[in-house]
Amino acid sequence: MNNENVKEWLKLADDDLYSAKILNEAIRRPYEIICYHCAQATEKYLKGYLTFRDIIPKKTHDLVFLYTLCIEKDNGFQNIKTVCEFLNRFVNDIRYPHKYEVNEDDVSFSINAVEEVKKLKPIIEMQNEITDENK
Repeated sequence: MNNENVKEWLKLADDDLYSAKILNEAIRRPYEIICYHCAQATEKYLKGYLTFRDIIPKKTHDLVFLYTLCIEKDNGFQNIKTVCEFLNRFVNDIRYPHKYEVNEDDVSFSINAVEEVKKLKPIIEMQNEITDENK
């Protein structure tokens, strides 16, 4: 495992989550972009975990695929399948003219979903192990 790569994934994930929260506080709240950042953050938390487990997934933004790889390594991911399915719709298509109607409830769910992923036991344990190795 390359701790520096894992740390970079986690930093990028945290930055996407931070961006979503900041945009959510803006006067003009771009719902699609907020949800996009939530999907990006989730992708990066999952890729960080996979990198931690020495798994380099193919280049993909498919959150359900990444979830499947994570659940094979740790059952602690079992409760986020629905989250990944929901956020998956914001992965790429949302960045172009689209047919999705995105509303405030979608934004709230998306931000809460990323927070749920970030607080998963395997993610917390990974962060603790990386932190402990630096002491």
